[in-house]
Amino acid sequence: MGLIMPQRVSLDTLNKSDKAGFVRALDGLFEAAPWVAEQSHPRRPFATVAALHDAMMAAVRSRPRQEQIAFVACHPDLAGKAARAGTMAPASVAEQAGLGLDQLSDAEFQHFEKLNGAYRQKFGFPFVICVRRQTRDAVLDSFERRLVNDVDTEIATALEEIGHITRLRLVDRVEGAGAPVVTGRLSTHVLDTYHGRPAAGVTVELFEVGRSARALLTRVTTDRDGRPGRPLIADSPLRVGNYELLFHVGDYFRSCGVTRDSRPFLDMVPVRFGIAEPEGHYHVPLVTTPWSYSVYRGS
Repeated sequence: MGLIMPQRVSLDTLNKSDKAGFVRALDGLFEAAPWVAEQSHPRRPFATVAALHDAMMAAVRSRPRQEQIAFVACHPDLAGKAARAGTMAPASVAEQAGLGLDQLSDAEFQHFEKLNGAYRQKFGFPFVICVRRQTRDAVLDSFERRLVNDVDTEIATALEEIGHITRLRLVDRVEGAGAPVVTGRLSTHVLDTYHGRPAAGVTVELFEVGRSARALLTRVTTDRDGRPGRPLIADSPLRVGNYELLFHVGDYFRSCGVTRDSRPFLDMVPVRFGIAEPEGHYHVPLVTTPWSYSVYRGS
């Protein structure tokens, strides 16, 4: 049985709602914390969706430190027993499942449990991160990097991550002007400098490269402008992590009649790169001949 997600609502409707309706419409955006919407309601009307989110985060940041810690403590462990059982709030279930954290092997589950336990023992609250902006490797890297922080740094980091989590949830839930930027874009372009033209018909594959696996995300073919007909990733955050673009330039130059060798000097050109800005634009063009290539981050 699938998860039942809340219906979308317009910002105009929220601005006209009484407190009960306002809180009900925004239920679940902030984990087990209806008081965030309650405290934000008097600040209506909101000119933009971003202003609404700012008001809700201001309500969180205005609380005393101990209340902030209690609020962070309401969040579920990452890839913990609740994730495996599917007993978390619907939004958290969907977010963790989107990264496959509900389908870990026993060994992977034990590794996350060990990290969860070490983090809780040191800080007294769960590790919080916006998994929709991360690859699994990036999550593990953050776990290990943040374990050396002090408590004050981790409270601030947890609240920042909750800001990312709730911003994405709010954009999914509320329609209206001035939505905050929550998506990134990854694109490419292939230029054939042997012929002095865009390279049409080049197969390009995008992989996510992890510690133990390399997963194909998409396969596209360039058009007459040397570009795919669509971005490689769009309409979602770019997950922090390592990636590879594989350009099939050997097949392209064979189709142009430039080379007929069974083993061309350049066959498939791999380009590995990192993404660190989930809401950024990464443009990765390839400039190539049958015997050389260059690549850079464009705009």
